[in-house]
Amino acid sequence: MRETEKRIETTKTEQKNINMYCSFVQEKAPKMFCFFIELQSMGYFRVPASTKYHGNHEGGLFEHSYAVAETLLELTEKLGLNWSRPESPVIIGLFHDLCKCDQYKQLENGTWVYENSGIIPGHGEKSVIYAQKLTKLTDEEIACIRWHMGSYETDTKMWEYYDRAIRKYNNVLYTHMADMIASKIKDI
Repeated sequence: MRETEKRIETTKTEQKNINMYCSFVQEKAPKMFCFFIELQSMGYFRVPASTKYHGNHEGGLFEHSYAVAETLLELTEKLGLNWSRPESPVIIGLFHDLCKCDQYKQLENGTWVYENSGIIPGHGEKSVIYAQKLTKLTDEEIACIRWHMGSYETDTKMWEYYDRAIRKYNNVLYTHMADMIASKIKDI
């Protein structure tokens, strides 16, 4: 089956996620509406967020990203966070894990397996690169997406950069917090 034919076949989960995305961004960040076609071709609405942890099911990546965006909006409202542009919490929340779009493959039995065959390493860096292919990011958005893993950054030599990012853009810390709330507390 050719790739174009594959894209015509949309699962119920994928279609539900596309509908949620379109409705959400039309209300919160209308300029992001046009990205859904590219995101769909990347697998964003269909792939899991992991095979072992939160979002370990079809569509889990979008569901988790949506929860992070909603949580960032809630934190922004409740804590009076200031952003470089109003749509930043939506952009950051929805795009913080774009790196996962090409890391999972579905087997014929429906099981998802981790298969990172991409050419760009990293988690935050790769997500920034993929997001930049869709839209121009502000420096604050780049920092928030790059450092959203917070203390889960595995290379401890990078912690000083994380610390500097928080000091320059306080919302880096709130982005990590939103990711943790979505994955650890809401279990999405």
